Amino acid sequence: MAICLGSFMLLLDVTIVTVALPDMAADLQASFSALQWVLDVYALVLAALLLGAGSLADIVGRRRAYVAGLALFSLGSLACGLAPSASVLITARGLQGVGGALMFATTTAMLNATYHGRDRGVAFGVWGAVNGAGSALGPLVGGLLTEHAGWRWIFLVNLPVSVVTIVLTLAVCAETRRPGVTVDVPGTLAFTVFAGGLTYALIRAGSHGWAAAAPFLVLAAAALAVFLWIERRAAHPLLDLALFRSASFTATITAGLLLMAAAFAMLAYTSVWMQGVLGLTPIAAGVALLPMAVCSFAVSAVAGRALQGVSPRWTVGTGLLLVGVGSGLQALVREDSSQWVLLPGLAVVGIGVGLAIPTLTAAAMSAAPPQLGGMVAGTLNTARQLGFALGVAVLGLVFQRSAGDVESLAAGHGAVAGAVAEGLRHGYLVAGAAGLLGGLLVLALVRPTVRPQRAPVGVG
Repeated sequence: MAICLGSFMLLLDVTIVTVALPDMAADLQASFSALQWVLDVYALVLAALLLGAGSLADIVGRRRAYVAGLALFSLGSLACGLAPSASVLITARGLQGVGGALMFATTTAMLNATYHGRDRGVAFGVWGAVNGAGSALGPLVGGLLTEHAGWRWIFLVNLPVSVVTIVLTLAVCAETRRPGVTVDVPGTLAFTVFAGGLTYALIRAGSHGWAAAAPFLVLAAAALAVFLWIERRAAHPLLDLALFRSASFTATITAGLLLMAAAFAMLAYTSVWMQGVLGLTPIAAGVALLPMAVCSFAVSAVAGRALQGVSPRWTVGTGLLLVGVGSGLQALVREDSSQWVLLPGLAVVGIGVGLAIPTLTAAAMSAAPPQLGGMVAGTLNTARQLGFALGVAVLGLVFQRSAGDVESLAAGHGAVAGAVAEGLRHGYLVAGAAGLLGGLLVLALVRPTVRPQRAPVGVG
């Protein structure tokens, strides 16, 4: 229960802000790029620190790191809820991400240490379902809180849940460590600069043009080169680059990145369109996005049992192709469309997500040595969070260039419906292409056989 509560909170906060963005913009006079950072900085910090946080937790103790993560997450949530400006809100979201990285990096190891035998499989199944619920229900929960209590409560509601989770963790979870582990601090710093520089460059290109973004692209490229140099020479690397000699592993990690970008990154801009152009309330916008969550849950529940023994090559590959097709269907939006034009596409994307996410980890694990299981799971989760962050930036750039004046739309002042629909259409076409590319890579490169795993690792 303690681990599931924490996981639910940290994944809920990836998408809970989606339908609250117009209210935030109006209250804080936030620009469109600031709204992108409110979404992006949380996932970006999660991605940048996840692998390093796992090593740190092995040294200081998983329970201690988890509790520290909860404390930082709740402190960040309080700062978000009280934020007087967009810059403070963005900073506080980053603090949430630091806490979330410590929490996310320890959950798998804590479950492994707490449960054994058949109970372990049940525990991971429940944890995986809770993770899916957190991501998928974010827009609806955010809509309910924003409309009835105000947008600040999407963060403040974390405080009592965090207190309960800390008490439960200290009461029922044993402390565990893994001796002989070191933290690859230089590698973590280099990867953070790479991920942050690239995301910042993409967001800056949307608001100031590519010339203004060029120095940050150069910085990102240099940081990536430094990261690769460090990892090749480190005695205890953050990421064993030899893993990428496997085409199956490379395709699976790429698929995790593309899946999050294709399936989830456009939801924020869709919500802004629903509220800024169609005039929907936050709750109505959350309900309109619900078909994806419902289909994802239904398919995950059925696929978990019905498709046991089927190679992840087919479930992940087919799932990503469906995400691509569903995103393409949402590109049918036009100037006079209502929110219901998106329903078929959202449903198809949900089916694809339900097929792909539960077996992504198995696909990555099957392509790597069993003793590197923790690193593999961390790398996949890093790729997924980075995919969401980069997806928001890239698709925001596409949306902004196509829609024109997005600042008035973001602030809730309305906008030309045709221009915004054009932005959505181009964004969904790019998202669809990303999903199709990921599916084709998996089908072409992932081996059809799966090495049996000694223990499940959840869907993250």
